[in-house]
Amino acid sequence: MKSIAIDHNWIFKKSTNAIIILTLYILLFALLVGVVQIVLTIPGLLTSDGLDTVFYQIVTKSLNLFIVIEFFKTLHDYSKYERIKLTFIIDATILIVLREISVGLFTRNLDYMMILALSVLLTVMGAVRVMAVRYSPQQS
Repeated sequence: MKSIAIDHNWIFKKSTNAIIILTLYILLFALLVGVVQIVLTIPGLLTSDGLDTVFYQIVTKSLNLFIVIEFFKTLHDYSKYERIKLTFIIDATILIVLREISVGLFTRNLDYMMILALSVLLTVMGAVRVMAVRYSPQQS
């Protein structure tokens, strides 16, 4: 009786690749929907009633798009090189923190402790980003 050899590594790589590709298409669709939402928000700028609200929506949606773009770049890089670049993850995290600071300051919902905590997080993430670039394994 012959035993069937199963290459688990091949199955894992093919499965992971299929999931990543599906996720990339979902993120691409999310980017397109986000751009359409921003475009549909623009006519609201012509009315003087909710200029602040419309501006807030456009800024928030644009920052969200940049976060999705960073995740898209991360997954695309993983599908191409089968590794995740730390700089892409840090960039996405920095964008998320900047978005929270911007939205919080615009809506005046942040107290000084939260601003301080987010600023410290932003400083640490910036330092880690600099170290990740400076000590990148690709340089050696």
